[in-house]
Amino acid sequence: MTTQNKSASKVVIAIFVILIVVLALVAVVPTLLALAMGPGIKTEGMNSQGAKPATTDVNGEWHVAHYRGQNTTSVGFTFFEILPSDRRSTSGSTQAVEGWATIEEGTLKAGEVVVDMNEISTDNERRDINVRNKIFHTNQFPTATFSITEPVDLSEVPGNGTPGKVTLTGEMEIRGETRPLVHEFDVLRDGDRIIVAGDVLINRNEYGVESPEFVAAKIDDTGELNIRLALEK
Repeated sequence: MTTQNKSASKVVIAIFVILIVVLALVAVVPTLLALAMGPGIKTEGMNSQGAKPATTDVNGEWHVAHYRGQNTTSVGFTFFEILPSDRRSTSGSTQAVEGWATIEEGTLKAGEVVVDMNEISTDNERRDINVRNKIFHTNQFPTATFSITEPVDLSEVPGNGTPGKVTLTGEMEIRGETRPLVHEFDVLRDGDRIIVAGDVLINRNEYGVESPEFVAAKIDDTGELNIRLALEK
């Protein structure tokens, strides 16, 4: 074999090696990106295991509480990201939540919950910055708010440490857009606390939450608000 032929063979082999490496990267990179970004940090529902019978009157002024252990206050979101070769969910959450509720004669008369959107965290700092700046625009809209608009009868909520169901009617404000919200929540009276939890389906377009152009992924139109509130007097 001539020197020229040998050189040509080496070039062909090198091209094949490069093609194999490129194909391998095309196959592996989406998986590596998914692993690197991760599913985020989700606010899970309530855990009723070990709950105790109610030890305080349901009537009175209640406020959002924070403590160590299960069922502490946490609020967040879950959305599906649609990639060219993948579909996965991403969640963010925060415990930076304040609020109150007024219960009189077994009826929830009024209440409000305020979430600090600047404190919502996933498992990736770069994504957190993009979520705050490009999706929720927290420099303009630093909080999200849910307010009760209709009284709610709580007489059917068990006081024996088992969960019940309550439908709450109110208004949700996100990014300056306010929409009515009606949802059935899980409610648990546990000792001197009331726990409220639920995953609320929302359409992001109703709140002006756009799919950003800075990433290849497109955000699905429908997502969840993941809510778990602990209330104490």
